[in-house]
Amino acid sequence: MKAEILESPLPFVTGARIVIDAPASKIFDLLANPRMHSKLDGSGMVQGVLRGPARLGPGAKFVMSMKLKYLPYLVPNTVVEFRENEVIAWATVTNQIWRYELRAIDANTTEVTEWSDGSDNWFKPAVRSNVKWSGKAMAKSLVKLKQAVEGGG
Repeated sequence: MKAEILESPLPFVTGARIVIDAPASKIFDLLANPRMHSKLDGSGMVQGVLRGPARLGPGAKFVMSMKLKYLPYLVPNTVVEFRENEVIAWATVTNQIWRYELRAIDANTTEVTEWSDGSDNWFKPAVRSNVKWSGKAMAKSLVKLKQAVEGGG
């Protein structure tokens, strides 16, 4: 049960993809719940949601509690793209975009692609570092998502 790490021709974009045996709506419900993000995170950095709605929607704002090694910090986010059961994307305070794209293969099978896009991130030193490891972290996140959805939670 592995996710594929995706190469991008763009310098600050990386991604990962997996196929999940579940309808897109079931997967999207987990992704749209910011309280699930720490459980699905493959980087080990997302600690939990500090503020935000129970379910994300267009323009929703939420703040995540994060930790890099021993340094805790907060990341404000705003949902910048939202199409129910298809796409959800949010921008961090530095304008890093995290995007999930869902494509129904059939009624009970969905391809999920996660992208990290730092093209417009104004803090490029973090983006350069992020691109080196984020593909692996996203692949781990997608495996956790697959396990959560297929395993029932």
